Amino acid sequence: MVRLTKIYTRGGDKGDTSLGDGSRVRKYDLRVAAYGTIDEANAAVGLARLHTPKLPDDGACDAMLARIQNDLFDLGADLCTPAQPGENASKALRIVQTQVDRLEREIDAMNSALKPLNSFVLPGGNATAAHLHLARTIVRRAERDLTALMEREDMNPLALTYANRLSDHLFVMSRHANGFDAGDVLWIPGAHRT
Repeated sequence: MVRLTKIYTRGGDKGDTSLGDGSRVRKYDLRVAAYGTIDEANAAVGLARLHTPKLPDDGACDAMLARIQNDLFDLGADLCTPAQPGENASKALRIVQTQVDRLEREIDAMNSALKPLNSFVLPGGNATAAHLHLARTIVRRAERDLTALMEREDMNPLALTYANRLSDHLFVMSRHANGFDAGDVLWIPGAHRT
């Protein structure tokens, strides 16, 4: 467990921060940007959760989002600790395949109740769906950050897989939140060109 007794340390006052292995990097380092974007996505998921009690799904979406928020902290810890050659998997907290598998099961379960799409969905509908779309777009940005990081440094490949699956999960959940797609706002190509 983490125990925080003091919130400020002054360690970052000159633009550096500590990684999970104790090394210091600039605050604009790609690794810091990646886990910062994951943190931002987690905050957006928290906003979406404020609206899930209004869904008629007996708390299923809120429970999924609660697990996702915890996973996002796991993902941040994974990214915060650079991979080491010959690393003992039990030492560093890493995203694992079972977390990805759970997302896939939940996507499949939610998607099975939805009609196939004939157009792209515009972010919106109701407040829950709109917040889920915002979280999805932040996760997509995190995927871009993770891809750039992966090209430069060794990292857990499941970190990127998890983020990719999560953006799909949030999209499907947004449709679920929109009344099983009845409230989806669909893109009408060129509708306002005249």
